[in-house]
Amino acid sequence: MLSALCLSACGAAAHAQSAPEKKITVEDLFAHGPLTGQEPDQLQWSPDGKHLTYLDSGALVEIDQATGKAHILVDRSKMGPLQETGGTERDRDERNRYHMASYLWAPDERSLLFDSSGRLWDYDLKSGTGVQVADSGQASGDDPKFSPDGKSISFLHNRGIFVVRLQDPIHGVMVGALPDQAQQFFNNGGVDWVYEEELSTRSNYFWSPDSQHIAYLQTDERNVPQYPITDWIPVHAGVVMQHYPQPGDPNPEVHIGVTSARGGGRTDWIQVPLHQGDDYIPRFGWVDRKTLWIETLTRDQKHRTLFFADMTDGLAHPVLEISDKKFLDEDYDLQIADGFIALTAWSSGHNQIYLYSYDVQHPRKQKAKLVRQLTSGDFDVRTIYRLDVKNKLIDYASNEGNPLEQQIWQVDFSGASKQLSAGAGFHEGDFAPQGTAFTDRYSTRMSPPRLSLCSGPGRCNVFWQTHGLDAYHFHAPEQLQVKARDGSTLYATLLLPEGATAKASVPLIMNPYGGPGPQTVADRWNMSLVFDELLAQHGFAVLHADNRGTGNRGRAFAQAAYHDFGPVQLQDQLTVLDTALAQYPQLDAKRLGWWGWSWGGSFTLYAMTHSDRFRAGVAVAPVTDWRDYDSIYTERYLGLPAQDAESYRQDSVVNSAANLKGRLLIAHGTGDDNVHLENTIQFIQQLIDAHIPYDLQLFPRKTHSIAGANARIQLYNRIVAHFEEYLMPQAPAAR
Repeated sequence: MLSALCLSACGAAAHAQSAPEKKITVEDLFAHGPLTGQEPDQLQWSPDGKHLTYLDSGALVEIDQATGKAHILVDRSKMGPLQETGGTERDRDERNRYHMASYLWAPDERSLLFDSSGRLWDYDLKSGTGVQVADSGQASGDDPKFSPDGKSISFLHNRGIFVVRLQDPIHGVMVGALPDQAQQFFNNGGVDWVYEEELSTRSNYFWSPDSQHIAYLQTDERNVPQYPITDWIPVHAGVVMQHYPQPGDPNPEVHIGVTSARGGGRTDWIQVPLHQGDDYIPRFGWVDRKTLWIETLTRDQKHRTLFFADMTDGLAHPVLEISDKKFLDEDYDLQIADGFIALTAWSSGHNQIYLYSYDVQHPRKQKAKLVRQLTSGDFDVRTIYRLDVKNKLIDYASNEGNPLEQQIWQVDFSGASKQLSAGAGFHEGDFAPQGTAFTDRYSTRMSPPRLSLCSGPGRCNVFWQTHGLDAYHFHAPEQLQVKARDGSTLYATLLLPEGATAKASVPLIMNPYGGPGPQTVADRWNMSLVFDELLAQHGFAVLHADNRGTGNRGRAFAQAAYHDFGPVQLQDQLTVLDTALAQYPQLDAKRLGWWGWSWGGSFTLYAMTHSDRFRAGVAVAPVTDWRDYDSIYTERYLGLPAQDAESYRQDSVVNSAANLKGRLLIAHGTGDDNVHLENTIQFIQQLIDAHIPYDLQLFPRKTHSIAGANARIQLYNRIVAHFEEYLMPQAPAAR
């Protein structure tokens, strides 16, 4: 998924007017780690819900549930060998981007499994000693798991699954093994790039509840085209070939297999109805020790089906189906337990929770029955945290009451709901597997995150909060509401430089994301606001707006992007811009800029090639031809190229490059495995052919996030310098 980029996780707070003011610099943001201290990393609940732990400064910390006080569970001296880091730039970026856990609680809470870049350690909490159960020669570092009985550990190895028994870790066995010649194209239990990125798949193998079997997804990429990611740093350049299906290309072919956890090589394949391998299996798991649940999604992403399958005969039976005329909401998560299924869908016009039931004794015999739609209204449920069948409760997050906020809620099976979080702003929950405890990560637009441990509504203890920002002064942006042409409300914020009176002449920079999914205008902390403050201190105003096609505003608002990746989005942004110019006479309509990252970078190029109003722009890692991006994401909105070639042609900025107005800076990482460098190369070739000058900043080996202090400092300083050169009073005239 193309995503809006936030800066590193740090924060700032609103300060009293009497606080001493210090100008913020790019170096402040990146040179010395997070501006406000490191937020607790990898919060994990123990299976019994009695322990909450996280990583902090090289130690493992536990929070006392009664007081919210922290104490060291495993100190730095013992954590040292358990936390070695390594791997390539791409490996580190992947682990960070997809939040891969570096430690796991054992089912009996007596030990922890640490993943140290491929070496796995079983750490006994009572004795304080760690035993290495797999070294980097065995493990790939991917997706380690305890068996439900806690007697074995599994992990991915050579694109198959390896299992070791903790009583005899030396003699492990391969299950779902692949012959050497098949490993280039097949993957048993691993997650390929496009599933990980676009379907948010985080694991493709699961233990049966009785620890006797493992179900896994096999991915066959023999027909998937490959893209070369080149490393030019060595004397002899290296190339990594990435399987990457583009719109219309063959997708990975997928199958569900079940094999014995004791090895032996035999796999029983489940017969899942798919359309010639083009459909997706975004989620699957175990209903009980004999029954699998399997969710499928058609390639056009208009039909979602849930199957129950008996592992003994391999037959899958449909029990639940959801369809949409355009495309489904991209949250494919399911909660299944003890006769109930909970999921979200936007069939009513907004993403709401639906509760279904099934026969626990004979789950395949009949369709699941709709118990009721548990939530309803003009709001979106964003995620289901927990299905608690015993107490007939569901914990979830939604923007009920205010589309710019998120609160934590609970609803019972009768449909009665109550709010668990308190305080206007944005709350993100993490619930214990058992009991009533949860964490609340809370922030507002001007107040950075703080973390609390809660035992119920109003019973919370803060255990971490931002500190160290007394030297800085941040001021709040103006909140705007504008009507789109179809009557929809568009939300925006405008940050003006301090002291910019109506008689001033202030250049304005627009910074939308604009694409499907992310909502950038919300009452939550976002580090991009700190960069906005930096720009304001340099004399710029900054405008953010969420146009139609972005997320969390209901089905119709999101589906404005259906076969429309440019016109409706630009129309809305210009509507907001004209409103801001009319309301704030200090804004200079002749000195306008635009910048964005990923979809926002594509949007920058679209705006500068479809309007002559923008004097300067910066596009970071942009898609320039939608035929260059991946199949799952692009086809969800634009369909297959053969079916709507005109939308692909009109919405791809490579075809309008000759119309570019204003001075452009493009930045891209050469190791970007998400938006490939070919996008930028193809676009600048069109600029060369049209005799249009441009500025280019490449970052060797860097992936889509262009991570790292040195790279970020150079990138953001270049952005500031670019706008100062072309938007300030002494700037040369735009082309």
